[in-house]
Amino acid sequence: MAHPTQKPSRKQAQKISARERIQEAQRQEKVAAKRRQRIVLAVSLVVGLALVGGTALAISTAGDDKSSSEAAEPTALVVPANTSGTDGTVITYGKADAAHTMQVFEDFRCPVCRSFEATNGEAVRKLVEDGTVKVEYHLAAFLDKNLGGKGSRTALAAIGAAVNEGADKFKAYHDVLYANQPDEREDGFGDVNHLLELADKVPGLKSDAFVKAVTDRTYAPWAKKVADAFNDSGVTGTPTVKVDGKPLALFPGNKPLTPEQFTAQVKQAAGLQ
Repeated sequence: MAHPTQKPSRKQAQKISARERIQEAQRQEKVAAKRRQRIVLAVSLVVGLALVGGTALAISTAGDDKSSSEAAEPTALVVPANTSGTDGTVITYGKADAAHTMQVFEDFRCPVCRSFEATNGEAVRKLVEDGTVKVEYHLAAFLDKNLGGKGSRTALAAIGAAVNEGADKFKAYHDVLYANQPDEREDGFGDVNHLLELADKVPGLKSDAFVKAVTDRTYAPWAKKVADAFNDSGVTGTPTVKVDGKPLALFPGNKPLTPEQFTAQVKQAAGLQ
């Protein structure tokens, strides 16, 4: 005989309620765990090195950097000298009358950008010195959002202080930062004192004005403008290099171009061979 459904006693109801709360908490923890796994996977795809040749592209999530905020930093936009474009978001290195333009898109925390600079930074310098190209740097800070911390933005603000001293000082400091890039899982560039120590490696850079600007984060609002301009550029990964608007294949077969291959690609894109 079927038994009628009975209303549980108060004590039984309390036990059921407690059990339901435990089950709901377990369900929420499973959902959170899956979310954390997706985040870890996304970050691994962003900053991981490719299976062959130890290279990969860091992938930007468009607009992520725009939502970041920084406490206790200046809000007034100060645009450093020796920049161009809207709000001075473009840094140009090389002869202004060079017939061809190379655009370089990088994030200072991007390990693959460091790989590119280590392999082909000297080739870029030679192409600039012989007047083949001038270089426009478009710098990003999306890895702060993806990895946590503020190293990309803090380094970018310090770069503002460097370019204010001169385009040559910018390039030298840019190269020093990549040569001394911390592990991407660390936030070494988030420490302004460390950035000032690295500035010692660039002769003539560490003026009183430079030190004050880095310490006070004078160019932090400008750095945000630069990062926002990158997010709006349509470029989705770093490093990206274009010559006269034509993108180069920097890691064909997941292997970095040799300096000779890189130079040949640049000249081919510029119609010089």
